[in-house]
Amino acid sequence: MKTSTDELLVFVTVIDAGSITAAAEKLQQTVSGVSRALTRLEKQLGVALILRTTRRLQLTEEGELFLERARAILAAMEDAEEAVTRHREQPSGRLRVDAATPFMLHCIVPHMTAFAARYPDIQLELTSNERIVDLLEQRVDIAIRIGALQDSTLHARSLGVSRRRVVASPAYLKAQGTPRTLEALRAHRLIGFTAPAQLNRWPLRLQPAPSGEETQGALFGDDANEGLAIQPALAASSGETIRQLALGDAGIACLSDFMTAADRAAGRLVTLLDDALLAERQPIHAVYYRSAALAARVQCFLAFIAGRLEP
Repeated sequence: MKTSTDELLVFVTVIDAGSITAAAEKLQQTVSGVSRALTRLEKQLGVALILRTTRRLQLTEEGELFLERARAILAAMEDAEEAVTRHREQPSGRLRVDAATPFMLHCIVPHMTAFAARYPDIQLELTSNERIVDLLEQRVDIAIRIGALQDSTLHARSLGVSRRRVVASPAYLKAQGTPRTLEALRAHRLIGFTAPAQLNRWPLRLQPAPSGEETQGALFGDDANEGLAIQPALAASSGETIRQLALGDAGIACLSDFMTAADRAAGRLVTLLDDALLAERQPIHAVYYRSAALAARVQCFLAFIAGRLEP
């Protein structure tokens, strides 16, 4: 393509304005600059488009033909720019979000009716995986990851943190007794994870801290000496399955706050050994590849969901 849209715009503006001087003023360019652009266009096309006299401009036959096509091209460009602007202002298209089942059910699903009302043109697809997924392989746009992030080429946005607490149902404790020490806890039916192993290291201090002194715990993947390693009597791959087992009086579990907040508030689950609980914080991130085509959809989803997650 020899001709630029700038040269097309100069040509059309000269015709509409009636003179090179008027076109230069309208385009906020110099008269010589407009004249050179017009001459360059005619040279590239190999034809004269305008017959110049001291009194007026007159289109040649080729100029009339080219003017019609130039107007169509500039109109199409304007339509394309307006479409992109509208797309940016009102995001649309497919957006696939992946998260572990518990986070999906407790932190994303409850807000999706409101999200759909605000962004009706986004076709949202929600998938759940208990393990880390490859975003490109699974065609995932945003993945929610809980815990320390590994180094990667992905972009990440923090969505907050969550604590884990030891919980059990009142019915289980009534039948089996309430453990007051770590040794007593080991004698109970403990519900854990099949993987990863660090989730079976509960954030409990092995020795009591001196009175008035706060002990800060680390993420257990970082320091294997922190917390209590348990041997599950019953294990599951999903935190939501473990929650349901605990609600069903199957034993004692250690689960993230975002999963059990409503259960604890309603008395369906109660916390245990709070005085031995380490101040562990699990970071929650959304990870994604930066893409111009996805930017509007990704950013509006992240802003929406981050504003609804409790700190």
